[in-house]
Amino acid sequence: MFVQTDAPLQGIDGFGACFNELGWTSLAALSAGDRDAVMRELFSPGVGANFTLCRMPVGANDFSRDWYSYDEVEGDFGLEHFSIANDLETLVPFIKEAQKHQPELKLWASPWSPPTWMKTNKHYAMAMPSPRQAAVVNGLRPDQVGREGTDMFVQEERYLRAYASYFGRFVDEYRRQGIVIGMVMPQNEFNSAQVFPSCCWTAEGLARFIRYLGPEMAKRGVAVFFGTMERANEKLVDVSLQDPAVAPHIKGVGFQWAGKGAIAAVHRRYPHLPLYQSEQECGDGRNDWRYCRYAWTLMKHYLRNGANAYLYWNISLQKGGVSRWGWAQNSLVTVDQDARTYAYTHEYYLMKHLSHCVRPGARRLETVSWTGYENQLGFLNPDGSTVVVIQNDLAEPLPVRIRIGDTTVAPTLPADSFSTLVLKGR
Repeated sequence: MFVQTDAPLQGIDGFGACFNELGWTSLAALSAGDRDAVMRELFSPGVGANFTLCRMPVGANDFSRDWYSYDEVEGDFGLEHFSIANDLETLVPFIKEAQKHQPELKLWASPWSPPTWMKTNKHYAMAMPSPRQAAVVNGLRPDQVGREGTDMFVQEERYLRAYASYFGRFVDEYRRQGIVIGMVMPQNEFNSAQVFPSCCWTAEGLARFIRYLGPEMAKRGVAVFFGTMERANEKLVDVSLQDPAVAPHIKGVGFQWAGKGAIAAVHRRYPHLPLYQSEQECGDGRNDWRYCRYAWTLMKHYLRNGANAYLYWNISLQKGGVSRWGWAQNSLVTVDQDARTYAYTHEYYLMKHLSHCVRPGARRLETVSWTGYENQLGFLNPDGSTVVVIQNDLAEPLPVRIRIGDTTVAPTLPADSFSTLVLKGR
């Protein structure tokens, strides 16, 4: 295999995960010492995962304790009742614990649902519970159900303007807590009607909102990305990026889930626009090796198609990973609440293979195989070191030869494994 060091590709802004409420409540079951050990492993430079870029919700998401927003007072266009009191119990201490270990941590945020009074259905959810989720009670009536391709946010100026101010108040209140939000995306999965907090928008409706959101964020030095994209349709991005009144406000695009089918085309159309993989697919709560191997295919896809950042989803969950809305998901850390113990999962160690060694400011490198074996990612760090992460998906050890510049290394990769090689710069 040859690592092409003389033609570096896209830059890497960082690796990380998302601060969710159930992440904090699961870690709260641990002793203070164990909780600090987990945060040190995830965030302290040079120790473990080296996370430097993370996501958080604006209000409730699917892994919150329950539904809430920062202002549920009907018609409060002046946001007189705006409050982040709920977050002071969970998200704020969670992020501050991370900041103790990584003071330079960068954060971005997106909402799952606006306040209910800003929506046409006046409810946080968009879909009825399925039979599998029969125990989930969200109070949604059939006449309140939303659908993809519609604007469930009220498309009136006073609502759009108030919602942009809502984002501004969120950024301001977090800054008062010593937490700086550097970027926002206007809506998580704007084409997904869900039983948990969600809100569908058309591409045109989202562009209309960005006309108000962009200036509000510019006042605060906060970037706006388009997203999160969860459909394999790059034309959804075009609506905003080809609108001269909207495009100047958009500094990047976020992709997750089915959005992975659009990232290559968006990268070709807008080669200088930063692209973030905004949420790794979440698994089923088993945290098994099978899903870890699948996660590697996602990493390769996003990074090979121009992603500048890669973010895992749940940092920590109780064993089984079940949300308030009945959905089991994977996490980097699992907590046994009864035993007050924790464990790192397979996917944590896979993330660490990249995030520990690939530093912010690194550039991806093209890798070429003479044998057709393309199961690796290459990077050039700012210090000149070269990083190669490679999988051996065979059930037996695999000898490989890797040419990096003038140096050839010939490791034997253990059976069914991931390996990271670092060649120090001169």
